Amino acid sequence: MAFRKPPDGGWGWVIVVVSFFTQFLCYGSPLAVGVLYLEWLDAFGEGKGKTAWVGSLANGIGLLASPVCSICVSSFGARPVAIFSGFMVAGGLMMSSFAPNIYFLYVSYGIVVGLGCGLLYTATVTITCQYFDKRRGLALGLISTGSSVGLFIYAALQRELIELYGLDGCLLIVGALSLNILACGSLMRPLESSSSPPPEKTCVDKVPDQYFVYHEKEKTVEENISILEKGYIDEKCVNSVPDCKQESILNKNVLSSININEKDTYKKKVVEQTNFCKQLAKRKWQLYLTYWKETMVLFKNKVFSALFVAILLFDIGGFPPSLLMEDVARSANISEDDYYMPLISIIGIMTTVGKLILGILADFKWVNTLYLYVTTLIMTGVALFAIPFAKSYLTLAMLSGILGFLTGNWSIFPYVTTKTVGIEKLTHAYGILMFFAGLGNSLGPPIVGWFYDWTQEYDTAFYFSGFCVLLGGFLLLLAALPCWNACTNQSSKLPPNTYSYKVASNA
Repeated sequence: MAFRKPPDGGWGWVIVVVSFFTQFLCYGSPLAVGVLYLEWLDAFGEGKGKTAWVGSLANGIGLLASPVCSICVSSFGARPVAIFSGFMVAGGLMMSSFAPNIYFLYVSYGIVVGLGCGLLYTATVTITCQYFDKRRGLALGLISTGSSVGLFIYAALQRELIELYGLDGCLLIVGALSLNILACGSLMRPLESSSSPPPEKTCVDKVPDQYFVYHEKEKTVEENISILEKGYIDEKCVNSVPDCKQESILNKNVLSSININEKDTYKKKVVEQTNFCKQLAKRKWQLYLTYWKETMVLFKNKVFSALFVAILLFDIGGFPPSLLMEDVARSANISEDDYYMPLISIIGIMTTVGKLILGILADFKWVNTLYLYVTTLIMTGVALFAIPFAKSYLTLAMLSGILGFLTGNWSIFPYVTTKTVGIEKLTHAYGILMFFAGLGNSLGPPIVGWFYDWTQEYDTAFYFSGFCVLLGGFLLLLAALPCWNACTNQSSKLPPNTYSYKVASNA
C-alpha cells in the first residue's frame, strides 16, 4: 500500500503524544527493574547472574523478536498491534505478582512483558516515521523520551509501592496502570493511503474469488434443481398416482445424469483447488526468497554491517548500569543518609534530556548523525571504565547522569538507520538491528552478574563492558571514514540496489 506524503504535523502530533505515553507505560517498569531486582535477590536467594536474567529478558526479548514485530506491524497495522500488546504487558505484570520462583518470572515478566514492549516499540516508531519526514528526528526524540520519563518516575514509584503494599501489590498496581496503553493504541490512526487506484489482482489472487464464486453458483443451481424437482413431484403425486410412478422413473434417469455431471464437476473443483495451492505455495516461496535477498543486500553495505556489530556490543556493555547501578551502590557500602535520589532515576531523567537534545541535533543539516552516534558510543565506553573508580554517591550519581545522557542516542538510532538504508527499507533493516540489540540486552546483565559471582566485585565486569562499547564505536567509525570509502570503491563496486551512507553528505 502506498502512503501519501508525510504531513509533518496535524494528527502526527497526536501520534507523538500517544506514542510517548505508550512507551512511558510499557517501559517504565522494565527499565526501572533495578528496584525489583534487589527485592527478587532477597526473596528467592538466587545468584546475581541468575536473577539478572529477569530484567535482561524483559528488555531484550522484544528486541530479539523485532523481525517478527516488524512483520506484525506491517501486516496488521500499528493500532491493532498496540491494543493487543497492551493486554500482554498488563497481563504479564499481574502474573508476575504470583510468581513462586525465579523461573516463573522468566516467562511472565521476561518473555510476556518483554515481547509486548517490543511490539509496542516497533508500532510507535513505525507510525511516527510514516507521519514525519522533515521533523522526524524531533518526533522520534519526543516519543523515545517516554521510556526515559517512565524510568525516572517508575523507579521512585515502585520503591514507594513496595514499602506500602509489598512486591506483589506493587506489580499488580503497575500492571493495572499499563491497561491505559489500550486507550493510547486506539488513537493511532493509520496514515491515509494515496489516491492512486489500487493495482489489479494477479492471476494467483483471482483464483480464490473465482473458485468461491463458482462454488456458490454451482451450489445454488443444485439447490434450485432439487427444490423444483421436489415441488414438481409433489404436485404430480397429488393429481394422479399412476403419473407419479412414471414421473419418478423419469426423475431417476434425470438424477443419474445429474450424478454423472456432479462427478465431472467434482473433478474440475479438485483440479482447480490443486492448481491454486501450487500457485499459492510458489508465491509464498518467492516472497521468502525475496526477503532473504533483500537481507543479503543490506549486509553488503559495510556501514549497515558495522552498525549491527556496534549495536550488539553497545547493548552488552551499556545496558547493565541501568539494571545493576543500585546494587553497585549497595556493594560500595554507601550510606543511606547520602542517598538523595535513586541512581536509576538519575539515569532516567538524564536519558530524557539526552534523547531530546540528540534528537534536535539530528535535524540540523550541518550535523552528521552517524558521527554523532559514534561519538556517544566512545564516550559511553570511557564512562563505563570510570565506574570502578567511583566509591561515593556523588561520583556514582555523576557517572549515572553521563551514562543516562549518552544512552539517549536511542532517539537518533532510527534516524541513522533511515539515512543508511532509506525509508523503504526501514522496517526490514530496523527489525534486523533490533534483533542484535535485544541479544546484547539479554546477555549484558547476566554476564556482569556472573563476573560479580566469580570475582565478588564489579570492577572486572565494567572493564569488560567498557571494552565492548569502545570496540563497537571504533568499528563503526572505521566503516564510516571517507578514506575507507575511497579504498573500497576502488577495489570493488557496490552491487545494484545497495544503499551506502555518504559520510560527506549532510545527514
